[in-house]
Parts: sequence; C-alpha cells; structure tokens
Amino acid sequence: MPNNTFIVNGGKKLKGSIETSSGKNAPIALLCASVLIANKITLKDMSRVEEVERMIEVLSSIGVEFRWIDEKTLYIDSSKDLKMEEINKEACANTRISLLLLGALASREKKYKLYKTGGCKLGERTIRPHLYALEKFGVKVASKANYYEVENAPLKARDIVMYESGDTATENAIMAAALAPGVSTIMFASANYMVQDLCYFLNSAGAKIEGIGTTTLKITGVKKLHKVDEYYIIPDPVDAMAWISLAITTKSPLTVKNCVYDFLALELENLSVMGQKYSLLNKRKSKSGNFTIYDIKITPGNLKALPDKLHGRPYPGLNIDNVPLFVPILTQAKGETLIHDWVYENRAIYYLELKKLGADVLLLDPHRALIKGPTELKANEVDCPPAIRPGMAILIAMLAAKGKSVLRNAYPIERAYENLIQRLRQLGADISTDNNY
Repeated sequence: MPNNTFIVNGGKKLKGSIETSSGKNAPIALLCASVLIANKITLKDMSRVEEVERMIEVLSSIGVEFRWIDEKTLYIDSSKDLKMEEINKEACANTRISLLLLGALASREKKYKLYKTGGCKLGERTIRPHLYALEKFGVKVASKANYYEVENAPLKARDIVMYESGDTATENAIMAAALAPGVSTIMFASANYMVQDLCYFLNSAGAKIEGIGTTTLKITGVKKLHKVDEYYIIPDPVDAMAWISLAITTKSPLTVKNCVYDFLALELENLSVMGQKYSLLNKRKSKSGNFTIYDIKITPGNLKALPDKLHGRPYPGLNIDNVPLFVPILTQAKGETLIHDWVYENRAIYYLELKKLGADVLLLDPHRALIKGPTELKANEVDCPPAIRPGMAILIAMLAAKGKSVLRNAYPIERAYENLIQRLRQLGADISTDNNY
C-alpha cells in the first residue's frame, strides 16, 4: 500500500471543471455482489481507488477473475468454484467493507473464515447490525480472535427489521434475500445511494427487488442470477461534495460535473441558507438511467454561519460522510456553527487538527464541535488522521491556506478519492508527493 506525503502550496484560486468519480462505496458493493451473481459481469465507470484495489486483491485470492478492458471498464468472472481457504488475509484486514462478503457468500459457501477487518479508525464500529439481519436468513457467524467463522444454512425468506439503518448492513441483508426462496421484507433499510445502486444492479442480473429508494424493500428470491453485459456505476455524491467543498473553501469558480442530485439536494440547501451561490446545469439521467444528474457550478461569495446545528443522518438526511466536508467551508463563514457528528465515537476529535491550519474549532465533547469563522487559514505540517473524510477536509483546508503545507500519511484519503493529485493539478492546484520529506 502506498503511504504518500502530500506537499501543498496553497492559497491559489482554482478554475475549470472536474468530473465526479464513482468513489469507493458503490463499486465495492458491486464487486462483492459479483460473487453472489456467480457469472460474467462488466462494470463501467469503475474507479480505481485504493479500496477497490484491496477488494480486487481479496476476491482474486479466492478465484474470481478480473480484467481491465480500459481505464474505467472492469470485466469480472466469478463463475468458477471459490477457494475460501486461500483468501488474502492482509488485503481483507485492510478494508472493513470486506464484511459485505457475508451476504454475498450466504447462498454460495457452506463454511469459511473471513478475517477481521480494518478501515477508518472511528471508534468501535459494531458488526451486530449485520449479524442480527443475516442470522435470520440462516447465516451463523462466530467471532474468533482474528477471524469470523461463518456457517451458512440453506437460506429462507424472512421479514426483518434492520437493527440499525446502516448502508453495508442493509446491503448484506439484500444479498442474502436475493437468492432466499420466498418473499422477504426488509424494514428500516438504508436507502442511501450505494444501496440503491446495488439494488438496480442486482435487478439487472434478474433479482426481484421492489421499493428501491424507500426504507422498506420487498425481495422475491430467485433461483439464480444471470450475467450482466454492462452496468454503469453511480457517480459518488461524497466525491462530488469534496470538490464542492474545495471550490467554496478556496473561493474558486469551479464546475463539478456528473453530480447525482437526489443525494446532494439537502447539502445544497444548507449551502443556500449560508448564502452560497451555485447553478444546476445540464439536467440529464445517469448512464444507468436510474438517477438524475446535474453539473453544479459554484460561484464564490460571502458566507454566513448556519442558524441551526449541522448533523448527518441516514438518507434522505444530509449524508453522514459529508459532515466533515462542511468543516472547511464553515471556517470561511461569518459566525458560529455547531456540528453534531453523532454517528461515530471519535470522528469529531479529528476536526481539532484543523486548528493547526488556523481554524477556530472548539470541541465541546466527542461528538460536537463549534466552528467559528471567517478565519484566514495558514500553512502547516499535519499527520493525516486514519479516517477518509476528515483527512480530505484537512487537505481542502491546506489548499486554501497560503504557503507550504505538508500532509503526511495520506493513504486514508486515497482509499476513496481517485487520481487525487492529477485531478487537483487539473484545476490549477500546486500539489505533489514527496515520501522522503
């Protein structure tokens, strides 16, 4: 795994346009779902972020075949027998989202080991919601010191209530239900963008999923799924939000292209309340035909603090992953804004790292921070926190801060943001890597 140090000469106005990538969340879910389909699949607009590379390593190690047809098109053949005993332990441990194999393999493997996983360091992140859902379908998981021992009984359709409306837990339940004989109902399901894209993808393979986009899914189990000749992955709204945050924080006239509107509408409304000006351009359908797309043009202006606290919640609320990306914006807004980052135990603590760049951040408790602005951001040297979105927030602040900043151990950001250095340079940013710095 690379562990780059970023050198940033910030304070420059950026310009131009940037295309939204498919990021990591939807691509990872579809990669895991390919094992459930057990056939040949071609995924279009696939990103090549580090998290995707790790998942390909995991799946390759058990016998799934991959071939890049071009830079954005990935061919997958998961039809051959899997070799679970040969699973890549290191790659598995480096990505928490490999937990999605629990649902993907529920109908395919009777007994196997799944090695315990890593990902962002955000306090305790229980897998209980996954287990409570999956055990109802017939999946039994025993936790050992370094791995989970999984034993799958023949699947049965069930009506379940999600203990927690988590994205990956819901995806696991969907994949288990897809091949469970009978009709299953999943209540309090996540309806987030990657969950919807998974449902549309599975339906393109012959699954019968109703209620997509709502919190109640009705899934009629089918005997098998067929090959998918072509499926276009949803553009990642959290990727789009990072570029929107960059444009606003650096006061740069940027156009963020290929934005999925439904999953950014509330973020944009909050920005409107703050006085941010933007234009929605070129309305169209996504390449999959399932989502409404706009290009979003950001116009620099003066901002005021939000009159109410900013907090994330499951869709259709403000995206939980987008909360940290508001922090650099709020450093440039006049007044005080309270951020309530209630989901993770210690993510708000990472916002204190922005104080090293001149931000006025007061941590009230492990979940709440008060951001005061506007402040002039200043260059400094910072170690990237082991969490994707707070790390990206720090990089955005560095790009806005005049002078030379150093961001060490930037790998967490590269887990989700594709070709980051090249894309930033395309906009006029002065950024490079120097691992000897």
